Amino acid sequence: MTLPRIGLGCMSLSHAYGVPPSEEHGLRLLRTALDAGVQMLDTATLYGEGRNEELVGRAIAGRRDEVMLASKGGMSLVDGVKRIDGRPETLRGQVDASLKRLGTDHIDLYYLHRWDKIVPIGDSVGALAEMADAGKIGAIGLSEVSVARLREAQEAAPIAAVQNEYSLWSRNPELGMLQATAVLGIALVAFSPLARGFLGDSIQDPDRLAPRDIRRMLPRFQGGHWNANATLLPPWRALAAEAGCTPAQLALAWVLSRGSHVVPIPGTTSTAHLRDDLAAAELAVDTGLLRRAGELIDTASVSGPRYSAAQATEVDAESFESVA
Repeated sequence: MTLPRIGLGCMSLSHAYGVPPSEEHGLRLLRTALDAGVQMLDTATLYGEGRNEELVGRAIAGRRDEVMLASKGGMSLVDGVKRIDGRPETLRGQVDASLKRLGTDHIDLYYLHRWDKIVPIGDSVGALAEMADAGKIGAIGLSEVSVARLREAQEAAPIAAVQNEYSLWSRNPELGMLQATAVLGIALVAFSPLARGFLGDSIQDPDRLAPRDIRRMLPRFQGGHWNANATLLPPWRALAAEAGCTPAQLALAWVLSRGSHVVPIPGTTSTAHLRDDLAAAELAVDTGLLRRAGELIDTASVSGPRYSAAQATEVDAESFESVA
């Protein structure tokens, strides 16, 4: 399965970053993205309790053949509480519900959003393989998994993509997944390639974020960790200026440089930022400058773990904290 060089993550239009924009705004941004040539939209059962899939479905109505559609199951909100459930019967029901919300008869790429650690991953992937055989989904993907889990899943069905967090400040895929996906011919889809806005220089003070913004719960945006990380921003801005691009574009150019199989999916609620992000795919940034970007912001210079201890229990991906 060949993915576009860059896609659009749709989560922020309905989920996780405080009060989402209006439906009208979301539709306008998604249609602008399609008009600008975006060929992959990424959504999930979880986002907005299905509202994000409904929004995407309305945006692609009459334009389904223009876009590679990706969604996810195995994690949802039940009565407002996040629940990870990878049982085959749950996944079958979620695929059918996603198809209805998206207004389509097939989803091109469907991920297991999280590995349910009490369900063998082969059982979950096997259920998705049944959905693929039925023509309801195309390729199968995994999200926030380790190399060991990827290899285990491959015994049940071919895996086309792994969606893990990857950016200058979240280097976890470099603990094995970056190389494994390259060798196996699997796409590595990088979510949060702008470090949840940090590398886009869009956060001046985390205390001013909306009350329900997910970043308030992430260690790197809290207290002393944030104070330390904020010191990286002035030299980061200077490096982007030297490159002749925006900070967000430099961050995306770095992710794109990590391999032809690496596909960043930045998300935004801003049309201006959308156009800025898409332009990164056409940038030619000097390799020496990209190397300096990787030295300025990396595992050693970033303060704080990726997730809190409680949040970390939900994921299976390799972690620097676990090998320290």
